[in-house]
Amino acid sequence: MSKYDCLKLENQLCFPLYACAKAVTRHYKPLLDEFDLTYTQYITMMVMWERKSASVKEIGEYLYLDSGTLTPVINKLESKGYIEKHRSDDDARGVVVSITEAGKKLRDKMVKVPEAMGGCVALTEEEAGELYTLLYKILKHFDEIDADE
Repeated sequence: MSKYDCLKLENQLCFPLYACAKAVTRHYKPLLDEFDLTYTQYITMMVMWERKSASVKEIGEYLYLDSGTLTPVINKLESKGYIEKHRSDDDARGVVVSITEAGKKLRDKMVKVPEAMGGCVALTEEEAGELYTLLYKILKHFDEIDADE
């Protein structure tokens, strides 16, 4: 075994994760184009459908996105009328995002998207559950590493 084997693409866990993430978002695109949403806008709306109202910081933590990435997404969703922003009552520097009636109505139209995507993923329900658990285990570990820094 060569000391360079660790640098072979076939020996990297990160590469199939990266390639799968790209493939998944590529397959979401035609489904989301119908609603004039990007994938990042879609997952932001998922948070809003669940939470109804959240600070920009909370949304970023939930989605693993920094404010530089999230702010334009929120601005675009606001311009589409799906959410509205206002200053936090607790912290004048903080921004709270709330879902609008149009945003709530969008949810009803979007329920077909996860089902359509489910048909693209060649995993059994059990395999999908295992993968979900493993991926969140990795994310949790990175969160712990980041918290220690």
